[in-house]
Amino acid sequence: MTITKPAYITLSGWEFKACKDEQWLPAAVPGCVHTDLLRNGKIEDPFYGTNEKRLQWIDKEDWEYRTSFHASSEQLSQVNVELVFDGLDTYADVYLNGKPVLSADNMFRSWRVDVKGLLQEENTLRIRFRSPIQEDLPKLRALGYALPAVNDQSEAGGLGDEKVSVFARKAPYHYGWDWGPRFVTSGIWKDVRLESWSGIRIRDFHIRQDEVKAEAARLTALVEVQTDEAWSGELRVTAEGRQWSREVRLQAGSHTVELAAELESPRLWWSRGLGTQELTDFRAELVSGGEVHAQESVTTGLRSAKLVREKDAHGTSFYIELNGVPVFCKGANHIPNDSFVTEVTYERYRHEVASTAEANMNMLRVWGGGIYEHDDFYRLCDEYGILVWQDFMFACSMYPGDEAFLASVRAEAEENVKRLRRHPSVVLWCGNNEMDTAWSHYNENAGWGWKKQYTPELREKIWRDYEAIFHEILPETIRALSPETDYWPSSPMREVTGDENQHATSSSPDGDIHYWGVWHNVEPFSNYKVHIGRFMSEYGFQSFPEEKTVETYAAEEDMALVSEVMLSHQKNGRGNMLIKEYMDQYLSEPKDFRSFLYMSQVLQGEAMKTAIEAHRRRMGFTMGSLYWQMNDCWPVASWAGMDYLGRWKALQYYAKRSFRSVMLSLDENDGTVEIHGVSDLLEPLTGALELRLLDFQGNVLKQWTAAVTLAANTSVLLKSLAREEVLEGADPASVVLTARFEGSEGTADLKEHYFVPVKDLQLAAPGVKVTQRVEGEQVLFTLEADRLAKQVWLSPEAEGHFTDNFFDLLPGSPVTVAFRKRSDGGEPFAAGDPGRVQVRSMYDFIKGGAGAQEAGRAAEEQAL
Repeated sequence: MTITKPAYITLSGWEFKACKDEQWLPAAVPGCVHTDLLRNGKIEDPFYGTNEKRLQWIDKEDWEYRTSFHASSEQLSQVNVELVFDGLDTYADVYLNGKPVLSADNMFRSWRVDVKGLLQEENTLRIRFRSPIQEDLPKLRALGYALPAVNDQSEAGGLGDEKVSVFARKAPYHYGWDWGPRFVTSGIWKDVRLESWSGIRIRDFHIRQDEVKAEAARLTALVEVQTDEAWSGELRVTAEGRQWSREVRLQAGSHTVELAAELESPRLWWSRGLGTQELTDFRAELVSGGEVHAQESVTTGLRSAKLVREKDAHGTSFYIELNGVPVFCKGANHIPNDSFVTEVTYERYRHEVASTAEANMNMLRVWGGGIYEHDDFYRLCDEYGILVWQDFMFACSMYPGDEAFLASVRAEAEENVKRLRRHPSVVLWCGNNEMDTAWSHYNENAGWGWKKQYTPELREKIWRDYEAIFHEILPETIRALSPETDYWPSSPMREVTGDENQHATSSSPDGDIHYWGVWHNVEPFSNYKVHIGRFMSEYGFQSFPEEKTVETYAAEEDMALVSEVMLSHQKNGRGNMLIKEYMDQYLSEPKDFRSFLYMSQVLQGEAMKTAIEAHRRRMGFTMGSLYWQMNDCWPVASWAGMDYLGRWKALQYYAKRSFRSVMLSLDENDGTVEIHGVSDLLEPLTGALELRLLDFQGNVLKQWTAAVTLAANTSVLLKSLAREEVLEGADPASVVLTARFEGSEGTADLKEHYFVPVKDLQLAAPGVKVTQRVEGEQVLFTLEADRLAKQVWLSPEAEGHFTDNFFDLLPGSPVTVAFRKRSDGGEPFAAGDPGRVQVRSMYDFIKGGAGAQEAGRAAEEQAL
C-alpha cells in the first residue's frame, strides 16, 4: 500500500460580486458579503447611526465568490482528493471548473466533496450564494401557516410579517434580536481547503471518559480510520508516559476502532476556583512493519461531570457535579461577539474568556440563537476553567419537521457534538432556548400565547415536530457520540416527562428558570429575592455602554434618550424608557444625557447585585446564577456586562465582587438586617467578622465584632440584627453599615448596606483625592475621600480595566486599585500605562445637588 500523509492547502485569492453585476471585487475569506462590501467602500459602517436600515437590500441579492488555484502533480496523483468547506453561509451552489459539485444548505456544518475526477493543474472554483430570504419565502408560503419566531425582525427587513428565519439552518440572531441588529449574511465564513492523501488516515480521535475518579480514569480511545485498501497493523495510544495497543485488521472503507485504556491517579481538570485546569495529551498511531502510517493527537481534560437531578424536600435538584463536588455555577450567557462572526479574532475571544475568569465566574452558557463557537473559544474555556453550558442552535421559535429539515439537523448535531466532545469545559448540552416554556404544550393557560393561534390538529403537528428534534434526534445524538455528557431538552424547563407540571415558572422547584419579571414586567428589584429556583439560567437588566463607545455610533446631536439613533441602538421596544422608569425609582436624576449613561450602568449593577447575591444566599437549594448577558455583538444599549468593544461596564465589576469565592452579603427584610457568608471553598474557613455603622463623614457610630466560621461550599447566616437596633436614632439617609470578613487564610471581603434607596441618600461633594504611583510595572491609584463618594468611576484613556471600579469610597478607608491593560499578545491583561484617567463619582452626575457643577469641574481637574 502506498501511504501519503494528508496534505492540506487552504485556498486564497478570492473575489466576489453580486450575481447581477459584472465587476469582481477582492474578498476576504473567511468573511461575508457585508464585510466585503464595507472593505471595498461599497457601504457605510453598518453599526453607525441608522445605517442598518439602509443595508437590508443585501440579503435579497444572490452573491458569487470565485478563486483560481494550482494543483501540483503530487496532489493530482493521490488516490483521494477532496474539497473541504468548513463553513458556508448558507445556501450555496459550488462549481469546480464549471461543473456542479455541491449544493449546501446548513451554516452549522462542514462539507466534503470528492473532486479527484474533476481536478486539473489549473482550476477555477465558484460559489454562488442564494439569498436566504428568496430561498425561504416559498417554503413559508407552501407551508400555509406561519411558525412562531418572535425575534425575527421581518418588518425591519422589508418582509412585513413573513418570518422566514426558522427555515434556514443559520444563526438565528442574524435575523435580529432584542439586543442585536438584522444583518442576514451570506458568505464563506470558514476556511476552504484542498485535502489529498493515499493509503490510510485518521479522521477523528476521541478519548471517551467512561469513569474518572481520583484513583483511576477508565477511558476508551475512539479512532475513526479511513483506508483505501485492506490494512493490518497495530493501533497505539500514548499519554502520560503510558502506552496501550491492540492489533487491527481493516477492510477498505471507514471504521471506528476502540481501545480501552486506564490511567492511575490521573491529573484532574477542575473549573476555575476549585483546582488546576490539568490538560492531558493523547496520541494515536497506526503502525505496520515498524512504520507509522497515520497519527493524530488530541488534548483533553480528565474529569467527571454530570447534571444531578435528585428528588429532595423542595422538589428536584439541578446542579453540575464536577469530580464528585457540587459546583455553584457563577457566570453569564454568551452570545456571538459580532454580528459578523468572522470579525471575531482570537484576541477578542481571549479577552472575553479572561474577563469571565477575572470576574470570578466559572460558567458561560453558549446561547442557542447564535453559533456553535469557534474551537478557540472552547480551548480558552478549557485553559481558564470556565464550564460551558452548550445550547444547540434553536431559540424562541418553532421549527418545521419535514424530512429534509430533520436530516439537516441530525447532520449538524452529529458534527458539532463530535467536534466539541473533546473539551472538558463542555459539561451540558441543551436542546433550545425558551421554546418549551413559550409553547407550554401541557398547560393551556401557560406560555407566550403561541399555540392559541392554531387549530388543535396544527398544534399537535407542530408539537410532534418539536419532539422529533428535541426529544429524539438531539438526545439520540448525545447518547451515541458523547454519552458521558448530560442533555437537557430546553431552557427553562422543569421535567422531561410529558405532563402538565413540565413547564417552568418563575419559581419552579425543579429544573432551571429564566426570571424576567424584573425588566419585562417592571417588577421591583426586591422580586429577585422572591423568584428563586434551583438554577437561574437567565435574568437581566439593561444599561447603555459608556460615552466613548456611544460616540462610535452617534454624533453629538444624537445624544438624547429618544433620538432616532439611540432608538435604533435599542432593540428592546421600550428599553430606553424602562431604564428611565427604573432610574426614577432607585437613583437620583442625572443632569444630562452623558450622565444618564453612567447612571444606567450603576442601575444595572445594583439590579444584578441584588439578583446574584439572592441566588448565592440560597446556595444548596439554588446552584447556578447566569445573568443575561456577558457580551454584545454591536455597540448598543443592552443587558451586557461588557460592551461591544470589550469595555467593562459597571456590571462587570459588580459581578466580580458578588461572585467572589468567599463573599459577604447583607440583606434587609421586614426590619431585620442579615449578614450572610458564602464560600465556594472545599474546606471550612474561620475568621473575624467586623460590623461598623458609619456616618458619611467616616465617624464610627457603632461597632460589632465576632469570630465566625464559614462552612465549606455553602451559605451561612452569620448574624442577624434588628434595623432599629443598628440605627438607634441615626438618620438612615446619612449612615452606612459596613461588614468586613478577615479569614484565617488571608481571604477577605467588604460590603456596604444602606438603609434607604440610593436616590434618598444625603450625598454631598465628596472631595476625592487620588495618588498615582508606579511599583515595578504596575500603575497604582490610591483614592481617599472627605465624605462618602458613591460609585467612584475611574475612566482610563488606554483600553483596559482596573482591579476594582464603580465602588463606594468611605472617609478613612482608602482604596488602592491597579490598572490592567488589554494586550494583543502574551497575557490578555498586563501592567501598563492607562494614559489620562478621569476620576468621578455619582455626585458629579446627579442633577440639582448643591455644588454639583463645581464638583464636576474638580473631577475633571483630577484627570491624571
